[in-house]
Order: sequence, then structure tokens, then C-alpha cells
Amino acid sequence: MVVYNMSAALVLAVIIFVAAFPLIAVYFWFRFAKYIYPLIRYLITVLVGLAAFFPALLLQNLLAFPIYSGRIALFYQYFVRIALTEELSRLLMLLIFFWFYNLFKSRSNANFSQNGKQPPSLEVIKMGTAAGLVSGLGFAMLENAVYAASDINILLFRLITAALHGACGSRVGTAAVMLRSSPVRAVTHILIAVAIHGIYNLMVTLPGISSVTAVLIALSAFTMAMISITNRSPPSEISQTY
Repeated sequence: MVVYNMSAALVLAVIIFVAAFPLIAVYFWFRFAKYIYPLIRYLITVLVGLAAFFPALLLQNLLAFPIYSGRIALFYQYFVRIALTEELSRLLMLLIFFWFYNLFKSRSNANFSQNGKQPPSLEVIKMGTAAGLVSGLGFAMLENAVYAASDINILLFRLITAALHGACGSRVGTAAVMLRSSPVRAVTHILIAVAIHGIYNLMVTLPGISSVTAVLIALSAFTMAMISITNRSPPSEISQTY
């Protein structure tokens, strides 16, 4: 019995470590690229992503009703019930996080404030993008651990979804900091995140479509997000990516 418990604990530890690997890698990449994202804020943002898992799960259960039309059912399942609920849950948790962060950091320039209707600064946009990316990885860590607890053989493949969630989360984070000043642009970022997420889900699920293409989409979107965060180009150049 003791040996069984030790084996189960070891498997759980391996699952958590592997699921957390993208978070560890991104943190050290920020350090390597000299992008300042303090460890405490990083860990809190990871918790924001973990928290987003639960409202998404609740919404998905509430929306689990059958649709019998083939194409409509596919669109509803992958773009609405999965992608939209997860991105909106991420947005909700990020907005709550930004509100509390600004409340306690109101005297500092290093916050997510938007100064009313004024467009957010480049620094604020990058902070929002980074927070969204990290929260997306936190969400993916929990989701991947849950899936791997049922079938550990899928854990390594599921790591690709961490890149997907990070990429989509970065766009939701960007939307969160410009929601008040530029609501149209914010909604556009959210819809892009939902589209990327839904297309990925569709491509890895349907037969006859190469999963390699879906993986390349996820990795490309994630790489673009990382570059937009750590790029040291002048504001006039970086702003074109938003």
C-alpha cells in the first residue's frame, strides 16, 4: 500500500513538473531577454490562469446541450463551448487581477491603469500581453495535468496546447488593458484569440487534417506573442503589431 502511494505521488509529481515546464521556460526566457516581470507577480498571474479554469469548466457544463446539425454542431463545440468560454473566463480573471493590482499599486507607474479614455501606453500594453500569456500558460498547466491524470501518455502532446493557451491569453491580456479606451480593438483581439483557439481545436480533432498544421499555428502564434513582449524596438515600430 505504501509503495502504491509512493508510486502515485511520483507520477503526480512528474505530471505537475512536465505540465509546468512551459511556465518555467517562459520565466527564464523573460530573464534572458531582460524583460522585467517580477517573480511574485509572475506567480500571482499563474494563479489567475489557474482560477480561470473553473469558470470555464462551469460555462462548458452549462452549455453542454446537443446540436444535431453537423457543421453548426462543430462550430458550436469548438468555437463557442470551448474557445469562447475559455477566453472569456481568462478575460474575467485578468480584469479582476488588474483591478486589484492597480488598487495596491496606484502610486506606482508599473501598473495596468489606462487613465480613463486615453489609449494605454506601450509599457501597459506589453504588461497586459505578458500577463495574458502567463495566465494562459497557468490555465494550460492545470488543464494538461487534469487530462494527464486520466492518461499520462498524452502529456507530452498536450504541452503544445500550452503554446496555444499562451498565445490566445496574450491577445486577451492585450484586450483587457485597452477594453475601456479602445473597446473595438479589444473585442477584435478577443475574437482573434477565439478564432485561433477554435481553429486549433478543429484541426487536431477532425480526421483528414494534419495535426502538424495545427501545431505550427499554435507555435507561430505563441512565438509572435513572445516577440511582441520582449521586442526592444522603438514604440512606433512595436505599436504596429497591435
